[in-house]
Amino acid sequence: MAVDVAQWLRGIGLEEYAPAFADNDIDGSLLPELTAEDLVALGVTSIGHRRRLLSAIAVLRGDLPQADTHGTPTISAEAERRQLSVMFCDLVGSTALLSGK
Repeated sequence: MAVDVAQWLRGIGLEEYAPAFADNDIDGSLLPELTAEDLVALGVTSIGHRRRLLSAIAVLRGDLPQADTHGTPTISAEAERRQLSVMFCDLVGSTALLSGK
């Protein structure tokens, strides 16, 4: 896997961690193997940054489809039809029971 780590980090908005990745000899072949514990050891203290990195790593592994890496959900222009069931129950005397009368 030929991934430039610094460019990859820049692409997900976390280029500030490039020196830590370089200092710890993390290259593109090791990215898919990184865990949350590894990221903490690298100095990624922000939970949000760790989540963003883990999501981008999952995309590299092929676990998740490519998505917007800044957390914005993608919206499809196609309509989606879903069935919904609604049930209404009315118990005789329930109002009196609730009001304590």
